[in-house]
Amino acid sequence: MRDIASAPTQLVERSAVEGTVVAVAADPTHRFDKTPQSIIALVEGQGVEGDAHAGAYVRHRYLARRKPRLPNLRQVHLIPSELFASLREAGFDVGSGELGENISTAGLLLEWMPLGTRIAFGSSAVVELTGLRTPCVLIDRFRAGLKRQVLSSAKTGPPFRCGVLGIVRTGGRVAAGDSARILLPAGPQQPLPPI
Repeated sequence: MRDIASAPTQLVERSAVEGTVVAVAADPTHRFDKTPQSIIALVEGQGVEGDAHAGAYVRHRYLARRKPRLPNLRQVHLIPSELFASLREAGFDVGSGELGENISTAGLLLEWMPLGTRIAFGSSAVVELTGLRTPCVLIDRFRAGLKRQVLSSAKTGPPFRCGVLGIVRTGGRVAAGDSARILLPAGPQQPLPPI
């Protein structure tokens, strides 16, 4: 298990970090990628308005078939846009929305954030992080060999580099260019679990 103490110094020493929203996406159907949007609406306790993963109960197709009354901890999917540059260097041309994320950010080390971190977007929306997105076999169907690129071989740090998942604590609109302010939880910090 990774240790939050090995996180970059800026996360351990500061109670807030600010980044930017690069792009937003949503899609009403269960597809691997999501359609880029100019703006999305986050709905408290539900997720992204009009998105296939919105709802109080789990909407992930595999999980919903087995345990349909599980709480939805995957209402919003966020990815650091810096991942796209890293993937391009490895020969994978992947852009915003193509990995199924709702919000792409810049300047935030999302996978390093502790469980319970809240991200305030723009003037009102707040998402609480619930876990790391676990890459599934669909990622290799999208681009052969891509799954290997998002798995980490480092002994410290997050085991995956394909974004984080969260729930909407406060609704509001989110668009490219909005601020994304990290609010770290008080007390002992735990790493984001894979979900």
